[in-house]
Amino acid sequence: MVVDKVAVMARIAVIGAGMGAMAAAARLAVAGHRVVVYERTETYGGAVRRFERDGFRFDTGPGLLPLPAVQRDLFVKTGKEPLEDCVQLTQVDPSSRHVFVDGTEVSLPNASRAGVVTALDAALGAGAGQRWGDFLVRAREAWDRTRRPLLEEPLWPNWQVLAEREPYPAVPHKRLLRTRVAGTLTEVGAWELRDPRLAALLESHALAYGLDPRTAPASAAVLPYMEHAFGTWYVRGGIRELARAVYERCLRRRVEFVFGAEVTGVAEKDGRASGVELADARVAEADFVVAGVAPQTLSRFLPGTALRPQSGVAPQRGLPSRLTVLLALRGGRPEGTAHRTVVHAEDRETELDLLFGTPGGVAARPTVTVLRPDDPTLVPDADHEAVTLVSAVPARRGEVDAAHVENLITVAERAVPGLRERMLWQEVRTPADIEETTGAVGGAIPAPALASAGGRLLHPANTTGVPGLFTVGGWSHPGGGLPHAGMSGALVAGLIVEGPDFRGSQ
Repeated sequence: MVVDKVAVMARIAVIGAGMGAMAAAARLAVAGHRVVVYERTETYGGAVRRFERDGFRFDTGPGLLPLPAVQRDLFVKTGKEPLEDCVQLTQVDPSSRHVFVDGTEVSLPNASRAGVVTALDAALGAGAGQRWGDFLVRAREAWDRTRRPLLEEPLWPNWQVLAEREPYPAVPHKRLLRTRVAGTLTEVGAWELRDPRLAALLESHALAYGLDPRTAPASAAVLPYMEHAFGTWYVRGGIRELARAVYERCLRRRVEFVFGAEVTGVAEKDGRASGVELADARVAEADFVVAGVAPQTLSRFLPGTALRPQSGVAPQRGLPSRLTVLLALRGGRPEGTAHRTVVHAEDRETELDLLFGTPGGVAARPTVTVLRPDDPTLVPDADHEAVTLVSAVPARRGEVDAAHVENLITVAERAVPGLRERMLWQEVRTPADIEETTGAVGGAIPAPALASAGGRLLHPANTTGVPGLFTVGGWSHPGGGLPHAGMSGALVAGLIVEGPDFRGSQ
C-alpha cells in the first residue's frame, strides 16, 4: 500500500478517545493538521476510567504504569511541559508482593536485580534468586531482539520472520535422553526456574495480560523483564490522571473533541476513506481516518467492503476479560503496606483450564491482584482505605456470578487480614462494563504483541486495505497495554506525516 507523505494541513477524523487515539491526535495536531475526535461516550480515556463515591476514587482500568518513557516521549514531542509537570509519577516500592499457595511470601524491590535476587533467596531458599536473575538476563536478550520491531517500528511487511523466530535464548534441557529447549513460558518456568513458586511468579505476568502461559511463547519473558528493567510506576490520583493530562495536551494542541458522537460508518470516495458517518446522518469529511476501535466495530463501519488487515495478520482471538471489585474500607492503610499484592491460585492448572477452556469458566480460588495505593487523594480521610481487586475472567456478555465476587474477596483476605470486617461497600466492574466502554465483544482485552507462536500474538498493521484508513490502540500493532497503545499513536502519526519513508520512533 502506498501512503503519500502529508505536506500540507489535512483534515483528520479520529474514531474514539482512547489513550492510543489521543496520542495520535496530539502528535498529528502538532504536525499542523486539523484533528477532530469523535467519541461515542461522554468522556475520554477508553478503558482508563474512574469511579467515585462517598469521597472514594478508584481506577476501573489499569492501576499501574509500566514503561513511562512512552508517555514522556509523547509529552516531549507535543509541547513544552514534560510529563512530570502534568502528573505526579512515583515508583512503587516494593514493585509487588507475592503470596504463594504454600503460604510463602516475598516482596520484590522495584527495578533492582540485586535486591530481587536477595529477596527471593531469603524467601524461597538459596539459589532461587540466582535462577530468576539468570532468567532476566536471557529475557533481556529477547527484549533487545524484539523491542524495535514489536514496539517502535511499523509492522514489518515480512512479519513472518517475527512469527517464526523465537527470540528467547532458552537453556537446553535434557529429558528422556533428548535435549529440548523451552518453547512456552510454562516450560521456561519448569525447566529453567525449577521451583513451582518461581514458575507461578513468572506465569502471573502472562496472566496479567490475559495470556495462557502454557501456550504463550517463551518470548513472553519480555513482560516480566519490561517491569523489572523500567520499574513499576503510579500516577498520583490514579491512572485516570494520566488520561486527563493527555486529553488536556490534545486540547492545547487544538484537537477538537465531539462527545456523544456515535460513528456508524467510514465514508469512502474513489476507493479511499473520505470521512466518517455519524448516527445523526451527518458525514464529517476528512482526508484521513484513524480508527481507535475494536476490530468487530471497524468491520461494521465498512459493510460494503471485505475489510482485511493490510498486513495479513489477524486480530488476536480467545482473550479473556477482567473482573474488578472496588472496596471502600474503614480504617487507614497500614504503614509499610505493599501497593500491589498478587495472591496466587490454589490450583493454577485448574484455573488456566477453566479460564482458557471452551466455554470459559472461573476457578473457586483464582489468582487475584490486590491494589492498595498509598494516595490520600483516593479516600475521604486518613481513616479509610480504597482497595481494588482484579482477576482475569472469560470474555462474556452475561452477568458475573455474585458468588465469584465473594470468592475474590475471600482470596484477597490472605493479603488484607480482616478485610470483610472493614468493608463499607463494594462496587463491581464486569466484562459487560468493559464492552460498553470499549466496544470489544465480551469485554475482551488485547495483549501486547509478541514474537514467534506462528504470529498469532502479533497485531494487524496500523495501515489497512483501505487507503487513508489507519488503526490505532490496543487492537492494532503493537497491541494492548498503556505503553503499546501509546506507541500505536506514535506509529500512526508517523505513517500519516512521513508516509512510506517512516521507519519508526527515534
